[in-house]
Amino acid sequence: MGSGKRTLTASAIALVCAVTVLGAPAQAYASPGRPTPTPTPSDRSATAPDKDLEAVRAKLDTLYHDAAVATDAYNAAEEKSETQSAQIVRLAQEIVKGQEKLAELKDRAGAAARAQYRGGGLPPEMRLWLSNDPQAFLDDVGTVRQGERATQGLLAEMTRTQHDLEQYVRDASDRWKELDAHREAKAEAKKKIEKQIAAAEKLESQLQKQEQERLRKLEDEAAYRAQTAWLDSGILKEIKAKASQEGRKAVQFATRQIGKPYVWGAEGPKSYDCSGLTSQAWNAAGTQIPRTSQEQWKQLRHIGVKDMRPGDLIIYFHDASHVAMYIGHGAIVHAPRPGRTVTIAGAGSMPILGVVRPDA
Repeated sequence: MGSGKRTLTASAIALVCAVTVLGAPAQAYASPGRPTPTPTPSDRSATAPDKDLEAVRAKLDTLYHDAAVATDAYNAAEEKSETQSAQIVRLAQEIVKGQEKLAELKDRAGAAARAQYRGGGLPPEMRLWLSNDPQAFLDDVGTVRQGERATQGLLAEMTRTQHDLEQYVRDASDRWKELDAHREAKAEAKKKIEKQIAAAEKLESQLQKQEQERLRKLEDEAAYRAQTAWLDSGILKEIKAKASQEGRKAVQFATRQIGKPYVWGAEGPKSYDCSGLTSQAWNAAGTQIPRTSQEQWKQLRHIGVKDMRPGDLIIYFHDASHVAMYIGHGAIVHAPRPGRTVTIAGAGSMPILGVVRPDA
């Protein structure tokens, strides 16, 4: 079978698994498969002992966790940079409009001043005495006074416009400073991400092929044990809520991404990081949510684990550094980490911080 067909087949199997999980009457999701039995001593002869591989696994978990935290910082700085850039553009537009308005007001004020100068000369009493039509003169005086009041209003408007322009310029300067700060934070986060991922890849590359395979199995076994303990608590019996219409749309979008690679900072359509997947899934369902897992935890409505329903987001680890979407029957869909693809896993396979709901 060609590589293209193998890829299609793998994707098809993953999608079938997703549909099965969503449609199963009450079957709890435990693991993609039973844990592999521990190798015998003869199996281990050419590889590192499990104790050593467990230490490697713990180190990799730390490196990838730190990379996830840095990715959240990068995404937050990126989002803030985009916001600041948009604000600067709006302020620049206001400055241009203010400058045009001020130029127009100055032209009008100049015209009014020239008109008053041309109408000056003799004092009003002398012009009244020399006038052939006193009433017309008085009418002209009233018009002149109206013109003077209009000129005063014009000058006041010029002053306000000038003050507005000065404020726009100060605001734009502040936004530029914030934009520079966010760009620096983004660059620093990028360095940390690349450093952590490079260290993890270097550590994995030092393992033999058999050790890499065994390491992957140890990861699966650890996830299986955590999921089994979570299910054994009886929590799944309490989770009975059905998905909202928007939640179903979000789940459908997220499960359609199964098999696509994790790439830090990515929001699709070809790759995702964890919060890129959840934010885009809910965007496809018609609801905009924060870009990062930490902001999703801060800003979205918290609900109890027993009250969660498909489409809700489960936030993981004490620092809210990972997020996944609950799809029902004890399962999640998520983008795990670098080197992995969007996949289905057990909802309890990682330490749960809490659950948030994007829709009402």
